[in-house]
Amino acid sequence: MNKNILLLETVADDAMQMLLSANDMNILTAYDEASLKHQIENNAIDAIITRGKGQVRASLMEQLPNLKVISRCGVGLDNIDVFSATKRGIKVVNAPNSNADTIAEHTIALLLILQRNLYNAVTMVKENRWSDRGSYIGDESHSKTLGIIGMGNIGRKVAKIATALGMNVVYWSSKKEDVPYPFVGFDQLLKTSDSISLHLPLNPKTENLIDTSAFSKMKPSTLLINTARGGIINQKELFNALQNAKIAGFAADVLAQEPPDKNDSLLQLDNVLITAHLGSLTKTTYTKMCTMTVENTLAILRNEQPMANCIFNRNELAIT
Repeated sequence: MNKNILLLETVADDAMQMLLSANDMNILTAYDEASLKHQIENNAIDAIITRGKGQVRASLMEQLPNLKVISRCGVGLDNIDVFSATKRGIKVVNAPNSNADTIAEHTIALLLILQRNLYNAVTMVKENRWSDRGSYIGDESHSKTLGIIGMGNIGRKVAKIATALGMNVVYWSSKKEDVPYPFVGFDQLLKTSDSISLHLPLNPKTENLIDTSAFSKMKPSTLLINTARGGIINQKELFNALQNAKIAGFAADVLAQEPPDKNDSLLQLDNVLITAHLGSLTKTTYTKMCTMTVENTLAILRNEQPMANCIFNRNELAIT
């Protein structure tokens, strides 16, 4: 008997073709609430596949007694109640490490654009203000200290690129890692780093980790980069730190609220760069995340062996 896989969001073309080619699976879609209600009422759902927006909470699981797998085409699992899934014996699948290269590149790109004031410099030329060039002098990253908070796979790749640029790398993480960079205390990293890059999961221990107390320890010239999760930084206290020159600049691919309100005061500051959570949205990475997730979902439903590092329970979660 065919298994029913429910898509809460679209997936990459290659991944969709894999699903449609699976003769032992029925592929259902529910891209809005009305469709979701219809599919739940009319089908026994064996697996759910989502990306970053489709929410899979306990209330949904309760309506799906046949559910065996919840899959996220991505690295983080913020939109899945992993604890409730674990209690019900439902496997949770994601695509760990699939975006490490592209996120590391995006991190360094944001750092360099902010360090050299390139966004404002490009805007100046487009607005025919060439004579203002002296107002947009930046600085080089060479010989400066980059403090990395969270030395997982992405943190390590960021460190490698930064080292190639001639930066000095230090890091703080939940534990000392086997890497060729100095492990320092959290406060020491804040005090000594010229730039700080965040690479942590969002959980109760890391939520609002960067707050007024943390900003007070940073140099006024510090640049802060966040390509991990917006909630790691207290957004109101970040605005105050930037407005009051406690730090020099901020660049991010993530915010606590996405999308932000159009009147968000943070977006009005000249020393802030925000991209729309697109660090992983390269064709290569997007396809890799989706195909890896689909392959493992199909394997589990067929009682085959999936890639071991793609199966999570609530005690194994990490964003690296």
